[in-house]
Amino acid sequence: MTKFLLSLLLVPLSAIAQQYPSKPIRVVVPYTAGGPADLLVRGLGQKLNEVWGQQVVVENKPGANEIIAAQDIAKSPADGYNYLLASDAVFSLNQYLYSKLPYDPAKDFAPVGRVVTANLMLVVRPGLPAASVKELVDYAKKNPGKLNYGSVGAGGVNHLAFAWFNTLNGLEMQHVPYKGLVQGLQDVMTDRLDAMFAVIGGAAPLLKAGKMKGLAVSGQSRNALIPDVPTFTEAGLANFDASFYFALAAPAGTPRGLLEKFAAESGKIVTSPEFKEKYLANLGFEAVRDTPQDFAAFLVKDRELAAKKVKASGAKLD
Repeated sequence: MTKFLLSLLLVPLSAIAQQYPSKPIRVVVPYTAGGPADLLVRGLGQKLNEVWGQQVVVENKPGANEIIAAQDIAKSPADGYNYLLASDAVFSLNQYLYSKLPYDPAKDFAPVGRVVTANLMLVVRPGLPAASVKELVDYAKKNPGKLNYGSVGAGGVNHLAFAWFNTLNGLEMQHVPYKGLVQGLQDVMTDRLDAMFAVIGGAAPLLKAGKMKGLAVSGQSRNALIPDVPTFTEAGLANFDASFYFALAAPAGTPRGLLEKFAAESGKIVTSPEFKEKYLANLGFEAVRDTPQDFAAFLVKDRELAAKKVKASGAKLD
């Protein structure tokens, strides 16, 4: 009798997953149109449309360190037709950067999966007497407080990465925030800024032109855009990570079968050679094929590390 009742409950759920999606899907992006994440999700949406025959509608809701978009999805129906594509700011960092949030990253979202990881590269000015991570650390220790490093704003991914780098190596360097990556890299090129963590796609052309030095890159392997730059493991910092990710989540309570179907198809698309070549390679992004369970497990460790990085940086955004 119990097995019979259970089968009655399971049949509608499997039927829903098989018929899904039966109407357009909405994906909210916390960035302006035309940026890397926006292009990524629009490319993904186009491929999902080809597979499922349903439109993926992208809504751009930038602002407040991704909080506006996160709040929107947190309060949306948990029906499998509302998703958020956001970075670790939403899922891990904001809870430590702000004293109060209008959403709970652990309770308000159902993890779907990471889509891409963006590893950062440590770059230094051409005139700095350091050609490796070890030489930079040694030079900084001999000159405490005299070196500076740039970021695109307090609490941003490259600020937190460098603050963590300094903490792990016992360094004292001065933080210089910029309004954007371009301004920071310009000062690195002209020897006004000593060092910076930069996205690979933005710094690789300047590195190849000899306008700055690349000391190491985050990730398990070297990046194809900058094959001569060693990983941090090769440089002697095996446990150091300087990266961010873009991931998908849905409102809490979204049926698991729908989450798994969305994750499986998205992972299949982003890891295809065609998609990687068109949307990821030139940015230095690496495709990730997560299940909802994979992403949930990843978030436990990511949030622990986020707390340490924010504490090391001293950043507060309210």
